[in-house]
Amino acid sequence: MVKIKWWLFLWMVLTSLLFDLCSVHSPKCEGKSERCESPWNSTNSKGQLKQMQQYINEKIKNLVNCQKLSLCNGVGLMHKPSHPFKGLELQASDTEVMLDGPVLNSKVTVQLPKELDAGPNNGITFLMLYSTNWLDLEPSVNLYEERLISLSVEDKNVSGLQEHVNITINVTTVVNETQKPSCQFYNFSTEKFSPDGCVTRWERSHITCSCDHLTYFIVLMLSATPPPQDLAALTYITLIGCSISLFALVMTVLLFITNRKIRADVSMKVHINLAIALILLNLHFLPNQAAAALFNDGLCLYMGLALHYSLLATFSWMAIEGFHLYLLLVKIFNIYFKRYLLKLSVVGWGIPAVIVSIVVILDTRNYGSVIVDSTINTSICYLTNNTVKNGTTIGMFSLVFLFNMIMLGVTIKRVVSLRRSQEFGPWDRNRAKKDICTLLGVITLLGITWGLIFFSFGYLAIPGLYVFSILNSLQGFSIFLWFLMSLRKAGNSDPVRSSQST
Repeated sequence: MVKIKWWLFLWMVLTSLLFDLCSVHSPKCEGKSERCESPWNSTNSKGQLKQMQQYINEKIKNLVNCQKLSLCNGVGLMHKPSHPFKGLELQASDTEVMLDGPVLNSKVTVQLPKELDAGPNNGITFLMLYSTNWLDLEPSVNLYEERLISLSVEDKNVSGLQEHVNITINVTTVVNETQKPSCQFYNFSTEKFSPDGCVTRWERSHITCSCDHLTYFIVLMLSATPPPQDLAALTYITLIGCSISLFALVMTVLLFITNRKIRADVSMKVHINLAIALILLNLHFLPNQAAAALFNDGLCLYMGLALHYSLLATFSWMAIEGFHLYLLLVKIFNIYFKRYLLKLSVVGWGIPAVIVSIVVILDTRNYGSVIVDSTINTSICYLTNNTVKNGTTIGMFSLVFLFNMIMLGVTIKRVVSLRRSQEFGPWDRNRAKKDICTLLGVITLLGITWGLIFFSFGYLAIPGLYVFSILNSLQGFSIFLWFLMSLRKAGNSDPVRSSQST
């Protein structure tokens, strides 16, 4: 028994010695304290930059004799590949890091391509470090999870790869909708971040950085909202346009009520329902930000629910406009349906009510205060659940937009065929103007301009948002002009004069 105990004791000593040989501790982490502090503590960023370079170089040297290290606020991996090199996959997780704080349980996977052509003398080093809060970032930019990833190959300067290096980070921290990830590397010569050579692929579950070189990589969370000056201009444009549209839509409803001949027209009844939906949308959109600022849960629940309902109702009546247009153009001699307007109303107002009711029944917390711009802390009362929002609004609008684009194509084809069927004569400028006005009116009623949001990306992002804001905030005013043209066409302008005189 005594011999067994001594052998056991000797085995434990040897194990501990081997562990010490393959472990590197930062001076800040030694001793009784278990706190991990940043190894670089210079007060200026250039001094910190040099300290960080020295720290990483020391860790790379230590990794030569040990394949894996748990570092203070980091983890390191060393791999010496065999020849020929067939590619390599490396992984590290937060559970392997001595973090001074809660573990995020995030995992990073690195895939190195065959093109790297590393051999036994080209040790591949992978470091994942935290506590990089010394970086001087703009207020609208955040470093995702305070993580820096270092990739290097001994005696090789790797750049211009045809097969990219892929760094995949599984998303454990909720990404705010007002921000978007951007894979960048730190250029030590310019002391600035740059996305050159890197492509960012972002899905809800992970972020992948695909780059053509090896260096120090980070994921920056950039503001997805326009710059402050553009945001202020877009806000004013939207508020002014929606206010004008709200007034014009109310005038449209009054003209409809006071004109008996117009009230008998089924098409005008369809138009007026769309006008009412837009009135509800503007009434709940314009004061929404002020309601969110009051921090009243009940009020915010109502405003979010009403805004959602009126938006869905607007989409529904846009689709009905397309359906009604189809009947007028294709089923010219067979457009009578029993209780036609009642059936359209059930669809136009009923489907949005069903959708909103289901959302509320599932969870009333689906409606609440949502941050739309983190830089100035602006909020509105709307849907808080991204899945519900994408499914009920973006999904529904995509279907409506696709359907109405087809209806627009049918309309254009019909107008062209009618003109071709007529006798050819001298070019009629008035007729051309009439056709153009007709098409513009149809585009307004079908809500085609809402589809501009699909083209607001890349270099078109800011110009696209300006065009989108101007055209859509004035949609109600455009419907008012269409209504006036319809009154003039009907040869009855008395209600217009009386409304103007009042």
